[in-house]
Amino acid sequence: MKSDTIVLGAGIVGTSVAVNLALSGAKVTLIDRRGPGEETSYGNAGLVERASIYPVAFPHELKAIIDVVLKRNPAANYHWSALPGLARWLYAYWRASSSEGVLSYARTIEKLLAFSLSEHERLAGPAGALHYFREGGWLKVYRSEAGLARERSEFPLARNYGLTPREITVDEALTLEPNLRPIFHGAVLWSDPQSVSSPGGVTKAYADYFRKLGGTIVQADARALAPIPGGWRAVTEDGGVDGANAVVALGPWAPDVLRSLGLRLPFAVKRGYHMHYAPAGGAGLSRPVLDEEGGYVITPMEQGIRLTTGVEFARRDAHKTPVQLDWTEPLARELFPLGPRLEAEPWMGCRPAFPDMLPVIGPAPGRPGLWLAIGHQHLGFTLGPATGRLIAEMMSGATPFTDPAPFSAARLR
Repeated sequence: MKSDTIVLGAGIVGTSVAVNLALSGAKVTLIDRRGPGEETSYGNAGLVERASIYPVAFPHELKAIIDVVLKRNPAANYHWSALPGLARWLYAYWRASSSEGVLSYARTIEKLLAFSLSEHERLAGPAGALHYFREGGWLKVYRSEAGLARERSEFPLARNYGLTPREITVDEALTLEPNLRPIFHGAVLWSDPQSVSSPGGVTKAYADYFRKLGGTIVQADARALAPIPGGWRAVTEDGGVDGANAVVALGPWAPDVLRSLGLRLPFAVKRGYHMHYAPAGGAGLSRPVLDEEGGYVITPMEQGIRLTTGVEFARRDAHKTPVQLDWTEPLARELFPLGPRLEAEPWMGCRPAFPDMLPVIGPAPGRPGLWLAIGHQHLGFTLGPATGRLIAEMMSGATPFTDPAPFSAARLR
């Protein structure tokens, strides 16, 4: 089978790349070992986080670091066995999380975030996926004045970028979400983001749109890629798919391909878990709610109320250790009337990340015809369509809608 471009990985990023390339007139084959949107793109909190100009940074306050080390922060867990291999990456992550690094991150990521909602809308309309999306932003609740004060400190920079955070009282928060219990000190409504009732459903709808545009989806192990004269070959169990270009959008599995090609980038994963619950007594939510100091998000999804945990630093393929669900579930039950768990086992996924918290979007160094769309950390679902458009414009020779240089792999070498 021959195509103009092979896209490896059918998560939200790879699927969005494939759609945008098809819209540019290219013949595209999208390859994944599972169906579209069935891995990391399935399990997130369902946010198109337009307001996420502040990264999920490594703490710099001594008390916060000690809380993580002693596993007193429910938002973070780690495997001791993984730390030697992660030490260099974690140090670079810590350095990038300085106050200057955070401001630099904000200036850079805003170049993509500004297009996050409009690019989703551009795909969701013709894909018939608009019914998944809801306005109303998301609500952050704080159990202490100190936590609320830290959130207030983000307002000036956010407003410089035209965002509209608003501190509200407990009573105002309960007006928005009447089924919350008033166990918190205060709240902030970030009204600029949107959320969805099924991130996996959105990704599948975009994949169906790709098919309607003439694209081909092949279900096969996409972790083998080899250069051939004039292009690239994705090797599968049934043979291979050839293309003049190839895009690696494999999320946490990208290093499996890149290492075999001699490309080594400072890549790690942040693992996370979720569980669905029946709402007790018919209680409902209309938007995602973050309990910042509790270390979790609850989101209304098609499958029930989804509780999503923070981060776990571990080897990608290490055994599951969903202790964060055990830590956060009692806290979530204090805030919202959760009923029974709806699944026998927690879901686990891996957020692919570079230490500077920015994705790599653009050509692979020294590998003509090979392109990368990886490392979106906590913003894969948010930035998938914008990433797809940027890659397609660069590959087609069109003028990119934003400067791609800050997202080049060259910055990491």
